[in-house]
Amino acid sequence: MIEIEGITKRYGETTVVRDVSLTIAPRTVTVIVGTSGSGKTTLLRMINRLVEPTSGTIRLDGEDNRSLPGYELRRRIGYAIQGHGLFPHRTVAQNIATVPTLLGWDRARIDAKVAELLTLFQLDPAAFGPRYPHELSGGQQQRVGVARALAAEPKVLLMDEPFGALDPIIRAKAQDDLLAIQKHFETTIVLVTHDMEEAFHLADRIAVMDKGEVVQYTTPAEMLVKPATGFVESLIGAGERPFRLLAIETVATAVEPGTAEGKAISSAVSQREALSTLLWSGRKALPVVGPDGVLIGKVSLDGLAQRAAGRS
Repeated sequence: MIEIEGITKRYGETTVVRDVSLTIAPRTVTVIVGTSGSGKTTLLRMINRLVEPTSGTIRLDGEDNRSLPGYELRRRIGYAIQGHGLFPHRTVAQNIATVPTLLGWDRARIDAKVAELLTLFQLDPAAFGPRYPHELSGGQQQRVGVARALAAEPKVLLMDEPFGALDPIIRAKAQDDLLAIQKHFETTIVLVTHDMEEAFHLADRIAVMDKGEVVQYTTPAEMLVKPATGFVESLIGAGERPFRLLAIETVATAVEPGTAEGKAISSAVSQREALSTLLWSGRKALPVVGPDGVLIGKVSLDGLAQRAAGRS
């Protein structure tokens, strides 16, 4: 658990973060969003003390983050940034091994962890471990950057615009990889982005910052239905709200009793994808199958329209 209480950061007469209090549950993904200069990156960096707060307290699992020297704290917390930040003259394996080596892990344990992470990110250890960053694609470099941040098995992973430099297709894959890895390691992730689509795709909870303050901190669904301020509403985008509501839920929660003609869709796909399939096929309803392939009901245009309007 991360407890942020009354955190403020001032540079001279300028207040960058003002009296922010948040509680981030363990094993969840919290996304901090806001416009440029809203204070989101400064808030993130105060968690691992790359920036020292002017006042307030941050506790990790009940322990004040000032109770350890900064360098030791940062070895316990994964940190991934836009552009990956890999060391160019170290191999992929050496990059991933950076923090475990500083922590004094033995060679066998380090090698096993490097191989595990490369495999999880669908990079063959034998092929990619000896390569250098310049020999990788942008998407591969980003995956190695995240793998390096996870190498010491941190409970907390901080990410600052980690996918901002990737093209849309690679970015979508990287986001899905991150969610799979987060579930695998049960890591608590705090991620900064300016991309609301990314926020709604990744987050268990979203914190919206404006002029150094958190103006709303809630689940994606609650934020879409009840934006706290006009700024939050503008950030969401009124025209996108119905589609984002459908994108954050799977068909499993929209299944209706009965049957329908046509090719069945999986209960695991998003309601937004189901709506697209219905519109493209010209049907009013389609059958739905569960994870085992067994028919469990149908999904309809009318039902999805009600959910998109927040009336489910």
